[in-house]
Amino acid sequence: MKKADTGTTAVTPSGLSRRSVLKGTAAAAGAAIGSGAITGFPTIWAQNIKNVTLRQFGTGVSNLNAVAEKVKEDLGFTLQMTALDSDAVAQRAVTQPKSYDIADIEYWICKKVFPAGVMQPMDVSRIRNFDKIVPIFVTGKLTPESAIAQGTAPHTVGFVEGKDSTTFAKAPTNWMTLIPTIYNADTLGIRPDLVGRPITTWADLLDPAFKGKASILNIPSIGIMDAAMVCEAMGKVTYGDKGNMTKEEIDKTLAVMTEAKKAGQFRAFWKTFDESVNLMASGEVVIQSMWSPAVAAVRGKGIPCVYQPLKEGYRAWGGGLGIAGHLSGLELDAAYEYINWYLSGWVGAYLNRQGYYSAVLDTAKEHMSADEWGFWMEGKPAASDILSPDGKVMEKAGAVRDGGSFVERMGAVACWNAVMDEDRYMVRKWNEFIAA
Repeated sequence: MKKADTGTTAVTPSGLSRRSVLKGTAAAAGAAIGSGAITGFPTIWAQNIKNVTLRQFGTGVSNLNAVAEKVKEDLGFTLQMTALDSDAVAQRAVTQPKSYDIADIEYWICKKVFPAGVMQPMDVSRIRNFDKIVPIFVTGKLTPESAIAQGTAPHTVGFVEGKDSTTFAKAPTNWMTLIPTIYNADTLGIRPDLVGRPITTWADLLDPAFKGKASILNIPSIGIMDAAMVCEAMGKVTYGDKGNMTKEEIDKTLAVMTEAKKAGQFRAFWKTFDESVNLMASGEVVIQSMWSPAVAAVRGKGIPCVYQPLKEGYRAWGGGLGIAGHLSGLELDAAYEYINWYLSGWVGAYLNRQGYYSAVLDTAKEHMSADEWGFWMEGKPAASDILSPDGKVMEKAGAVRDGGSFVERMGAVACWNAVMDEDRYMVRKWNEFIAA
């Protein structure tokens, strides 16, 4: 795949060359782990690093035991992981800042957390693969011709003005809030054996034909975006910006959803990955908000499930690793080494094999077979069975990924998960909808 096709073209923000500022102690601290083996460290560093424990928390999609085990193997220190739901992550990040060292959070959560001053901006010059990060996270565009999607696009909260700043910068700087790690383009999951007809639009979620068989996720900042995609597709609401609704737009959106709820459209509202899998696998739900790996998990049970491309496009999300404000010294150095290791390819390939996307595609590609890369990233039919990271068959030979290639999927993003100016109002109205 050519670089221009993958969106991995090196993007240097505002003429800033990472290499030109990579010098002094940052270069010395950063140069050691090119291979991922701790033998490259100075002897004292290598001995002391074994005593380091970093506490990471975040959502279950990326707080993976396999990553913690590989960190211990490659870097020598201990990574303790805690998985919470998105709302709990946002709350803990702000109210318990000394309880973690690494925050693995989504960009819409970053908009709530970073202004609180509990995390420290990260020096771009210490991030070895910064130049290879997918441009969406730097400029907001997959390609120079791409339109910037609505919502809390990662680049809008990805940089701050300086090393002590909590104010988001309007253009790239040398200081990042999060180093991006994981993202995806989300849509509706369906049971093709049970829906009985083609599904082509977000509006199908509220089709009365699926009364009592539909579901939407109950995380307000995400669910409201799915609801907006549905209402816009139905022609019920016209938005100035779905990602930053007015109170009137919020009211209209949730009025449509509440009417459907009272009519019995929804079987359930889910908050966790496992809940969505169980609803779909059991057949209790035939169409719902879903995450790509959850669809794969249902298929892994031998049950038909499709992540359906829709004509209005995808709702995207992205996450990254941030560093707690209190971290310093050896622990801070270890955090930077961990983040650099995260972008060096092994984790990227691990995430890609689950249906997510990695922030640095070039390094992930080096850890995948040509067939895996062709299936997950290029939209090619699988030449052989496609395996999950733990070796289970996810797709049979000949399968093509739902939605096609990386460029086809991420190039059709209509909006990102968002935190709106009227966030508190939206959350209150959302909760009224759930309780209606």
